[in-house]
Amino acid sequence: MNEKLLFQIRSPEDLKGLNISQLEELAREIRERIIRQVSSSGGHLSSNLGVVELTLALHYVFQAPQDLILWDVSHQSYAHKLITGRASQFDKLREADGLSGFTSREESVYDVSSMGHSSVALSQALGLRAARDIKGQNHKIIAVMGDGSFTGGVAFEGLNNAGQLKKDLIVILNDNEHSISKNVGAMAKHLAKLRASRKYQRIKLLTKKFFRRFPRFGTWAIRNIERLKVIIKAVLLPSLLFESLGFSYLGPIDGHDLKALIEVLRQAKNLSTPVVVHVATVKGKGYPPAEKDPVFFHSAPPFEVETGKPKNPSQRSFTDVVSGTLSLLGFQNKDFACITAAMADGTGLKEFGRLFPERFFDVGIAEQHAISFAAGLALGGLRPVVALYSTFLQRGFDQLIHDVCLQDLPVIFLIDRAGVVPGDGPTHQGVFDLSFLRVIPNLSILTPSSGEELKDMIFTAFLHSSPVAIRYPKASIPEGNLPLSGFSEIPWGRGVCIKEGKDASILVWGPILQEARSASDILEKEGLSVGIYNLRFLKPLDEALVLKAYKESRLLFTLEENLIFGGAGSSILEFLSQRGLDTGKVILKGLRGVPRIGTREQLLSRAGLDSKSLASEIKEMLEKIKAGSQRYA
Repeated sequence: MNEKLLFQIRSPEDLKGLNISQLEELAREIRERIIRQVSSSGGHLSSNLGVVELTLALHYVFQAPQDLILWDVSHQSYAHKLITGRASQFDKLREADGLSGFTSREESVYDVSSMGHSSVALSQALGLRAARDIKGQNHKIIAVMGDGSFTGGVAFEGLNNAGQLKKDLIVILNDNEHSISKNVGAMAKHLAKLRASRKYQRIKLLTKKFFRRFPRFGTWAIRNIERLKVIIKAVLLPSLLFESLGFSYLGPIDGHDLKALIEVLRQAKNLSTPVVVHVATVKGKGYPPAEKDPVFFHSAPPFEVETGKPKNPSQRSFTDVVSGTLSLLGFQNKDFACITAAMADGTGLKEFGRLFPERFFDVGIAEQHAISFAAGLALGGLRPVVALYSTFLQRGFDQLIHDVCLQDLPVIFLIDRAGVVPGDGPTHQGVFDLSFLRVIPNLSILTPSSGEELKDMIFTAFLHSSPVAIRYPKASIPEGNLPLSGFSEIPWGRGVCIKEGKDASILVWGPILQEARSASDILEKEGLSVGIYNLRFLKPLDEALVLKAYKESRLLFTLEENLIFGGAGSSILEFLSQRGLDTGKVILKGLRGVPRIGTREQLLSRAGLDSKSLASEIKEMLEKIKAGSQRYA
């Protein structure tokens, strides 16, 4: 593969000497490099292919790292990484000890902020702008935000504040009509009007030329041209949002025309007021399969470059179980409704939306609104399901408490990507939810260990009259195939004793149960008896089952995919302590820090939560107890 120009780029400064045709050739090389790498490692393809020219233009016009470029979400920062000194490391993208798939302050001075969540770049940029003023500096600050990010409430808060403060700030609106799924809502419709507004730009230019032909009248008209612009916009661009909030507006610009991009960015650079530069791009640009299906290639598995087809047949996942279960429940009950926050595909709700469009709601990247909206549906007599990734549920903490749980409303929360999450790194790890959900009143918390349990838990939650959270990982289901049998109600608050053990017992929540089983099998071959208890519920806790395991075993381990602090193991210590029982024999196994980048297997192994590590630790502790050398607390 010929990467003659890319090989020469060590920093953005190396772009400055290139002409337009050379920049266009560099864009082609970057695109090919991204396609080749993501086809091997997996990753965010569509969004990165769409911003290649925009990335080059930004670094061509501005002086990073002195000028600060923030990439909202930052899943589209691959080209940025390639031209900021990381091309030689790019073959380790999204691998353990390799490059993050997002911007990372640990990696480079060109990465201003470590971002993995949407809609926050504008607020951070405004803070950087204020800090610049206080320090008496004069660099430029640029926030690159997708149109999907503008469906998030935080973006509107930032817009409102920035327009009020009237500080020079450059916001790049990268408009590709998608976030992860197709964009929805009033903002998407508004941007569609703006994309069609080149007529306005042409008419404005022709109008000025026309009035200059009449010196007396024309001078007056041009002096009052701002008033004329308002009239034209009122006709062609009703309710132009950005200018009404105090921003100048430039665009829309073809996001793949380097010459036009460089010209408009230079204009924006010279403005002393906040400005929105509206750039229209094509998600997946330059790779036909990604252009045709930008949703699939948003976060793609490894694929064949020639065909775009996945290299490995996908295994059935917990998300697949959700998809089938919700669709069946939708047929059985007309009061059943589903809500997602711009992630219909990722959370498995796409099929439900196809079958029951009148009961399916995609609210955009607005998790707080999604939860409050669900509360309204419940107050109106429906049974809503809110499906979110664990890392994004964090945004709705107040709404969980105030709108749903304090009112004890029957909303079901399906929490995808809970526990360790492969590939995406710290910003996407779902390791906080057990800790923050556990403190919320009236909320039950369920943790399925298999696809069959997940199916039945969703059904059981539907029979329950209070809020329920069900959390499950980004992983294939242990049984391999989707559960095909009918629904069974799970006894509320009851776990299952899978195997009794007199030497030690493991209390488990979730599919990490498979690691506990394997550890027990390893130790059984060495003559040790280790029990396994699948608790299934964190709230309410199966107290009788916990006491059984506690009394029958010399050591009691708790095993969870969550931070130890405040998690499931902590609930066991609290329960035993409240009853005056000795907690010295209880060992908590979970995460002691936020996982980095790696496969699921690597992340569990690094945390000591894989079967071999568990077996080794259990054996070691039992040997020390037997030798009487130490008591464990």
